Amino acid sequence: MDAKVTWKSGMSFNGNSNSGFNIPLGASVEHGGVSDGTSPMELVLIGLGGCSAMDVISILEKKRQEVKSFEVALHAERSTEHPKVFTDITIEFIVTGHSIDLEAVQRAVELSETKYCSVNGMLKKSAAIHTKCTVKEG
Repeated sequence: MDAKVTWKSGMSFNGNSNSGFNIPLGASVEHGGVSDGTSPMELVLIGLGGCSAMDVISILEKKRQEVKSFEVALHAERSTEHPKVFTDITIEFIVTGHSIDLEAVQRAVELSETKYCSVNGMLKKSAAIHTKCTVKEG
């Protein structure tokens, strides 16, 4: 896997990788930017959510769960000292569908956490990661 980050101006950059998609990177005004892109730490958190989401939805489809909508909500706390790494992350998996089996969702999340999600594997070395599963009928 290769990636490249190219400076545009100020604290504005453009990132891309093998997939070919461009991602605007930026910093907030209080950090010298103009809030014109996603921050690198936000990208890490989104990466965790995306990695986990792909695992969980794949497993739920294999378990023939009738998922109608699926969302992963994440909240992270960071250290107050530099480097300001994530110290605590909560991931909520919100699954909506017909007769969704909560135990199937919990097992899919467990497999993602312990076996499949490489982003989780990296982040759990520096942050406590907590999960919550919410199932809604719909």
